[in-house]
Amino acid sequence: MKVTVLVGSRSDLEIAEKVRARLTALEIPSEVHVASAHRTPEKVDRLARDPATDVFVAMAGLSAALPGTVAARTLKPVVGVPLHRGLGLDSLLSVVQMPPGIPVAAVGLDAAENAALLAAQILALRYPEVVPRLEKYRAQWREEPAPTGTGSG
Repeated sequence: MKVTVLVGSRSDLEIAEKVRARLTALEIPSEVHVASAHRTPEKVDRLARDPATDVFVAMAGLSAALPGTVAARTLKPVVGVPLHRGLGLDSLLSVVQMPPGIPVAAVGLDAAENAALLAAQILALRYPEVVPRLEKYRAQWREEPAPTGTGSG
């Protein structure tokens, strides 16, 4: 069981680490790699073909080509995280407007926590030991105060 997290540049590592932290709390192994769809496409190809990875989380700002590039190179689930650059609209649209045949699951702008949880839910379909970890997280989450800001409802 493994989630591979890909970011387009080092400046995105802070958000990637939030994904990794949630996965670690759920006892799900993960790796984080900097791999640009434009600057290092060979590295993206190699990572997307990793047989040990069950789910990919890919995030990038601006054109946000990375999630779609990964999805085009694997049959495994890809969770796309559009990153907030400027208004974030270009990144968001790049993730949610994939062509037919190359699906990418999308979470909200900078939504590292949701990306990790969606990856965990996908893994839970194959690895039943993840289910009680998610149930425990949800029970604790219900007891916490509601977050403030966009999408807190």
